[in-house]
Amino acid sequence: MNNSKHTASPLSPATHSAQPPQRPAHSTQGRNVGRFHPGVRVDAGRPCPDPTTYTHLWPSMADFARRLALGTLAPRSRHSYYRDMRLLHEHFGCDPAMLTQAQVTDYLIHVKMVKGWRPKTVRQTAASARLFFVDMLGHSDWTVFANVRARDHDELPLVLTREQVHALLGRVRLRRYRIPLKLIYCCGLRLSECLSLTIHDIIGSEQKLRVRHGKGGKDRVVPLAAEMLADLRRYWAFHKHPLLLFPNVGRGDNAPEQLRARMHSATEPMPVSSLQRLMLVARKELNLPDATVHTLRHSFATHLIESGASLHTVQALLGHAHINTTQVYLHLTHRSEQNALRLIEDLCSGLPR
Repeated sequence: MNNSKHTASPLSPATHSAQPPQRPAHSTQGRNVGRFHPGVRVDAGRPCPDPTTYTHLWPSMADFARRLALGTLAPRSRHSYYRDMRLLHEHFGCDPAMLTQAQVTDYLIHVKMVKGWRPKTVRQTAASARLFFVDMLGHSDWTVFANVRARDHDELPLVLTREQVHALLGRVRLRRYRIPLKLIYCCGLRLSECLSLTIHDIIGSEQKLRVRHGKGGKDRVVPLAAEMLADLRRYWAFHKHPLLLFPNVGRGDNAPEQLRARMHSATEPMPVSSLQRLMLVARKELNLPDATVHTLRHSFATHLIESGASLHTVQALLGHAHINTTQVYLHLTHRSEQNALRLIEDLCSGLPR
C-alpha cells in the first residue's frame, strides 16, 4: 500500500466501511514490506552490522563469524556472541583457538567473581565460548561449560501506578512523542517494537496490532483499543508516510508544513534515543528516579493482572517464551497482596485467643 489516491492506507477511515478492506496484492508479512520501499529502513534502533564484515585479528575469529552467520541468531545476537569471544582473546592477548580449557575456566571465574558480571552475561559468555570451542573447534571433551552456574538475582522491575502513567503522558507536550509512549503502555510493546511499526501492522477492521520480529524473532498480534486506534489514525493523517508509523522528524523548522514534509519523506523510524531522552526529562519533573520507557511495558502487564487478566493472557501479549518470565508481575500487583491478606485473615479468623 502506498500514499497514492488509488490505494487506501490501513489507517484510513475507509477501514470502517461495511466491506472488508482489500488486501494488497503483495505480501506484508514480516519485513517483506521493506522491499517495496527500498529507500526506507524499517527497523528502529542502531543498525547492527554482521560480524562477517568485521576486521578480524585472528583467522579463528573470521571462522567464528562465518559459523554464526550459518545459524539462526539475529544480527544483534551474532554481534554479542562475537564480542564475547573478542573480549576473551583480548584478555589473554592471543589467538583464542590456542587457549586451553584451564585458561577458559580461569576467565569465566574472573568475569564472575572479580569483575562481577551479571549472571545472564556470564551465562551468555559461556554459551559463546561453548559454540567456539566445542561446536567449532571440536573440543567435545571440555567439561567447563557444564559446570557454569550463575543464578539470577531476584530483582523486581519498577512499576508505575496508573496515576503516575497519566501524569507522565500528560507531561509529554508534543504529540509525536506522546503517541508512541501511549502505544507502548496500551499494548505492552518494547521500544524498538513500537518505533519499527509500519502502517501495514495496523489491522484497523479487527482492532489489532501486528508486532513483527519481536524478541527471539517472533511475531505476535495484540488487541488495539478503539481510542488508541483513533489516535494513530489522527497522527498518521498528519504525516501520511507511505510506510512508517513513526517516521523520523529530522532537523529543521518545526512549523507544521515543514515538519509534515520531513516526516512524510523520512527514510528511517524515529530513533529510540528520542524517547529515552524525553523520558529522562519527564521522570525528573515527576520525581520518578528509575522510570524508563520499558517501565511502561512493565506497568501495562502489572495493571492487566491487577484487573484480573490471566498470566497466560499477559504472557501472550508480551511475547514471553516462558511463563516464568511473566510470573514476576504477580509480585508487583496490589491485587495479589490484597488477595493474600484476605486469605490470611480468613485463616486467622475464629482461632482461639
